[in-house]
Amino acid sequence: MRNFFTASSFLLAALSCGCVKMSEAPAPASAGSLHKIDFDITVMREGATKGDLVDAADLMATMDTRRPFSLIVVEEETGDLLLNNDPVHSQDGRYSYYLDKGLWDIPTPVLFSAYYPHVKNVTFEDATHHAYSIPFQSAETEAGPLVSQTVETSIRQLNTLPLTFSHITNDIGFRVCDVTADKQMQGHIRLRKLIAHQMASAGVYLNDIVLGRGDWTYQGYYREVTVFEGNAPVGVGPSNERFVGSDALVDDMARSHRFYAIPDRIVMGKQYIEAVFDVDGFTLNGETYGPLEGQVLKYPFYGILPGNNMAPGKQYTFHLGMDLASIYRAISFTAGIGDWETKIYENNENF
Repeated sequence: MRNFFTASSFLLAALSCGCVKMSEAPAPASAGSLHKIDFDITVMREGATKGDLVDAADLMATMDTRRPFSLIVVEEETGDLLLNNDPVHSQDGRYSYYLDKGLWDIPTPVLFSAYYPHVKNVTFEDATHHAYSIPFQSAETEAGPLVSQTVETSIRQLNTLPLTFSHITNDIGFRVCDVTADKQMQGHIRLRKLIAHQMASAGVYLNDIVLGRGDWTYQGYYREVTVFEGNAPVGVGPSNERFVGSDALVDDMARSHRFYAIPDRIVMGKQYIEAVFDVDGFTLNGETYGPLEGQVLKYPFYGILPGNNMAPGKQYTFHLGMDLASIYRAISFTAGIGDWETKIYENNENF
């Protein structure tokens, strides 16, 4: 039995994976004193799908080759920084880099680390250069970001470097259906707008090269994301649940409207989903109810995810169950009668 995320409950789906390989770029004219390295690149999402099965082909993880990734190289034994946040550009969709041949004299292993897309202001946490902080703004968040696994290798025989990039943000989308229990009230909801509020869209990622992992240490910018704006009838029940697109409800995830957000801690009363909808007129128990416009349901994120944390690199699909009874439910009042309390003060004039 499927549970739906109404104002107090939901169902979560997470992740698929895919890859794209790129290599070789034409050598520049001045490359005589340099040694070329080609990159064998894989981009992946980690995790298992829960709930609905997702075809991995629908969500191929890729890099936009119009944007460079960044390369950092540290000598493992000394901690010397050999390459300091160098951008690696592609040509004709293929990535290569030219290392100074002087680096081939280094006998000890080195650590390669990469992230995408390239940003200028990277800072190292200590003198060993084993951990560095990457600031990402909302523009970069829309394009990724991705961080590679650390590659430990000797430079001397290096021609092709394998880099496996993983997503470190969250890919978020929605599915929706009408879960109104009373059959006479079903099928009258028209979704007009869906907005995700207080989504973290900029922050600092601390990447540890030695440990081969990192985490978001600071989120400094929050925004609201309008996921849907249109006029779409909402299907009744789980069998008619559909993905939320930008202006329509669609049958497959590939055509849904999804967005990136930086993983964040969910705080009570902060992050929430706002659904704006109209209600068509209907008859219930012989009484006619006129159409309504601009009704609002709000669904809090708090209390839904394990530990109230969004995990880096995960893809979340939130299932929204819209319940029409929530706006037509009768409100009952009760009254309690107690003893009248008379206060007598020493100065009776100041009762």
